[in-house]
Amino acid sequence: MAKFSTKMGIQEQIIESAGQIYNYLNSKGEVSISKMKKDLSLAENFAEMGLGWLSREDKLEYTQKAKSVTVKLR
Repeated sequence: MAKFSTKMGIQEQIIESAGQIYNYLNSKGEVSISKMKKDLSLAENFAEMGLGWLSREDKLEYTQKAKSVTVKLR
């Protein structure tokens, strides 16, 4: 499980998580959010916060599947 230093502020941790998510999606393409979260093992809610950060920057595209939501880079 990825742990973050307590010396690093919350915003820096979110940015770091967003970078890990971006790199992961860049290499994997479209994946379910649950698979991405499992593969990256980001601490606490940083997967969701990182996705939010990238969404705010309009870098992601989401698709609703039957029982899951997938995400990919735009």
